Formats: sequence, structure tokens, C-alpha cells
Amino acid sequence: MAEAAKKFKLRKEDNVEVISGKDKGKRGRILKILRSKDRVVVEGVNIMKKAKKRRNQQDRGGIIEVETGIHYSNILIVCKKCGPTRIGYKIEEKEKSRVCRKCGEAL
Repeated sequence: MAEAAKKFKLRKEDNVEVISGKDKGKRGRILKILRSKDRVVVEGVNIMKKAKKRRNQQDRGGIIEVETGIHYSNILIVCKKCGPTRIGYKIEEKEKSRVCRKCGEAL
């Protein structure tokens, strides 16, 4: 039987910072979340070269650079006030919202 997809605290368009690996310290926003592989694709991070085939007359083939997935444990969300932080939750009046663990500001 197939496993259920994991629930991430991160969402598409979140600003994040890489905390480990070859791109440590780089910041970018999340472009795609790959729940089945526990990975996220971050803008400008983990760039690989890929050979692209020419599809038609106008299309340019050759070697292009694309962002590939990075494990979600290697990134932290960036709070506007205090920088990279973990995500907490606050429940107020039957509404759940994500908050910064350091300063408590809404993310």
C-alpha cells in the first residue's frame, strides 16, 4: 500500500535560507514542493546543468541550468524581523496561523 504524502510546514512562495550543504547561506523562494520525495525546489539553489534537446526551429537546444530539489530538512523559513527561524502555530478564534518561534510574528 502506498504511503500518504507528508505534510510540510513550508508553503510555495515562502522565503527560505539553506542551512547546510554546498549552497549554505543562500536565500530564495520556494518554487515547488515535492512531497513524495521530501524535497523542495528553491529559486537559485542547487543548480544543475541539463542537456536540452531542440524541439523546433525557434527553440534553442544545448546545455541549460535548472534548479533541482533540496531536502526540506536543509532549509529554514526566513522571518522579516529575526532571520532564519522555525515555524510554530497559534490558534486564535478557531483560526490556525503560522508564527515565528523566535519573535512570535505571523509568517
